[in-house]
Amino acid sequence: MTKLEKLVASLLREAGDYPYSDIEKVANAFGFEEVRSKGSHHTFRHADGRQLPTIAKKGGNRVKKIYVKKIVKQLELQEWYEQKKG
Repeated sequence: MTKLEKLVASLLREAGDYPYSDIEKVANAFGFEEVRSKGSHHTFRHADGRQLPTIAKKGGNRVKKIYVKKIVKQLELQEWYEQKKG
């Protein structure tokens, strides 16, 4: 299992808040780049024009569970993970 697969598996467990760096790694792995950062809010966009929901960090470096859920859904990480496993 690759590091990315382990990270996605962790996100799918919905354990709680996650480090911003983990969310950034997943977004980058799926072709998204940070296009805007204003304070604690970060926006990622794909070359094809798709955009992730704006990600707000709390406490400087954590991303709330609700934002993680939105990212998991939009990137279709459950389907991607099942394909990799199976």
